[in-house]
Amino acid sequence: MGSSMRTSLLAVVALVAALELGLVGANFQDTCDITWEPQNAKFDEGGNHLTLSLVSNSSGCMLRTKKQFIFGSVSTLIKLVKGNSAGTVTTYYTSSIGDNHDEIDFEFLGNQTGQPYTFHTNVFADGVGQKEMQFRPWFDPTADFHNYTIFWNPCMIVWFVDSIPIRVFRNHAAEGVPFPTRRPMYAFSSIWAAEDWATQGGRVKTDWSKAPFVAEYRSIDLRICECSSAAGCSDACAGSGNWYAAPELCKLTDSELHQMQSVQLGYTIYDYCADPERYNGTMPPECSMPQY
Repeated sequence: MGSSMRTSLLAVVALVAALELGLVGANFQDTCDITWEPQNAKFDEGGNHLTLSLVSNSSGCMLRTKKQFIFGSVSTLIKLVKGNSAGTVTTYYTSSIGDNHDEIDFEFLGNQTGQPYTFHTNVFADGVGQKEMQFRPWFDPTADFHNYTIFWNPCMIVWFVDSIPIRVFRNHAAEGVPFPTRRPMYAFSSIWAAEDWATQGGRVKTDWSKAPFVAEYRSIDLRICECSSAAGCSDACAGSGNWYAAPELCKLTDSELHQMQSVQLGYTIYDYCADPERYNGTMPPECSMPQY
């Protein structure tokens, strides 16, 4: 996208909508590698459709993009594990490699048959995480494909579900709050076993007679600043000439803000900024800072 283009987060939503219609997006085989248990991954439809399977408590599957990047938008369509998915975790996230890593998470925590999934979000910067928000979905994420997008620029991170923003984490690094800006990330997706904690705090275990547990994917869309070296790379990718760095993309539109507030009021089940007992009354500083 040219640097002269004036845009807003509505442009991201338009891209998401296009992906949902199958109009854009990349081939998984060309774009990604299977870095864990490749025998549990299956490509078809020319690489545009992918399944990742969890076969046992030690045999899941992981996908990673070939490209590293700083900033941009990563999207994919996912249909989560059907039926009794207790103890399983399907993930879609970005992460750097090495110590003091940066990471932006979507994690989908399975549940007993008929019980809703938990959508778990988190962000790590300079190795510091514990910034969790969790949501119940307002739809059945196992019945059809839904779009999950991570949008990341120097101002903020936004998590989208089907074009609807569900959370914002703003850059308050100037006030001492770590924010990912320096370490190139890959995009990942995986399915793995976590019955010790994933479903109702580990009280509900995985029914391995139901294995394999299968998550399905269609299309991956990467609109990113490709970058593989931390030295100098963040400066190049933070430049105002990049589409995602436009001033209009430093805040949600009024419509998007209304959508996000509706989701958070109706479907949030955990917010670390609403958990003073966890911090003995001394809340993380960003909890008193504007996020919108």
